[in-house]
Amino acid sequence: MTVAVVALAAAGCGKSSTDSTSSDSESGKYSGKGIGLAYDIGGKGDQSFNDAAYAGFEKAKTEFKVGGQDVEPQDGESDADKVQRLETLAKAGYNPIIGVGFAYAPAVKEAAAKYPKITFGIIDDATIKADNVADMVFHEEQSSYLAGVAAAKATKKNHIGFIGGVDIPLIHKFEAGFDQGAKSVNPNIKIESQYLTQTPQEGGFSSPDKGENAANGQIEAGADVVYQAAGLSGQGVIKAAAEHKVWAIGVDSDQYAQAALAKYKDYILGSALKNVGGAVYDLAKSVVEGKPLKGEVRGDLKSGGVGFADSNPKYKALTDVAAAVDKAKADIIAGTVTVKTE
Repeated sequence: MTVAVVALAAAGCGKSSTDSTSSDSESGKYSGKGIGLAYDIGGKGDQSFNDAAYAGFEKAKTEFKVGGQDVEPQDGESDADKVQRLETLAKAGYNPIIGVGFAYAPAVKEAAAKYPKITFGIIDDATIKADNVADMVFHEEQSSYLAGVAAAKATKKNHIGFIGGVDIPLIHKFEAGFDQGAKSVNPNIKIESQYLTQTPQEGGFSSPDKGENAANGQIEAGADVVYQAAGLSGQGVIKAAAEHKVWAIGVDSDQYAQAALAKYKDYILGSALKNVGGAVYDLAKSVVEGKPLKGEVRGDLKSGGVGFADSNPKYKALTDVAAAVDKAKADIIAGTVTVKTE
């Protein structure tokens, strides 16, 4: 039960990195400098959302023989800072330029209007309507439904938990799908729910300590499977689950396979996948081939844009859990189950 997710290269931290190799693709249609990638809160090294984007960036650079520059966010930055970051990439000749995360929406809208010949992409936002912008979004509720099924089948206490990074509509989709999936297995299951912060600026996506504290609280309350949609903060959730010897469910990337989480991996039941890397790669490919994607591009279970990672042999050994998740996936793809978004 896998989704085609771009393999993650080792991701170190840093404010920016540049591959200045500027080469035309073999097709001869591309004359840009390469791919520009601007990270969301948490930056590269989160083993989740941003690192998934980085993986797609690296794969595209290698396959299409183009350069690229990826740039880290700054603490407490404004929309103007984001605009300046994107415009700097545009002036340097990068194409496409991708903002990783909904927080880039105002900046992408402004920069795209100033540079109509460059293709811009944004992850997790569908509000920008422009001929040179691709809105790359996902049915997160579908993969979260599978996480809920897995959690409800794996729990020994009929008591599970959800931890969201920030209390916003995007993360509500994760919770809604998770709750519905769990209740499809056991309508009476107890579900702990907590959001770490009200706004991204308060660190909900970038504070492992907040995630760890929240998970400790849910586990102490009786939850023995905890699902997190919290970016970098999710590392703290996984750490707490491993220390208490209960299951964690990862998000966005296959967190069982992340080197930085290796010491906790035995307690990562699976991960609700969002193929951010594939979206980055697909946009780069479209630009290099001279047929840039634009408008809403939405990934779902059927297309492989979302899914559930089954890398952990312990998950595969839980045959009833795996079978239930497989059936749920088939039902969603067939349309016999419709997953709620709130």
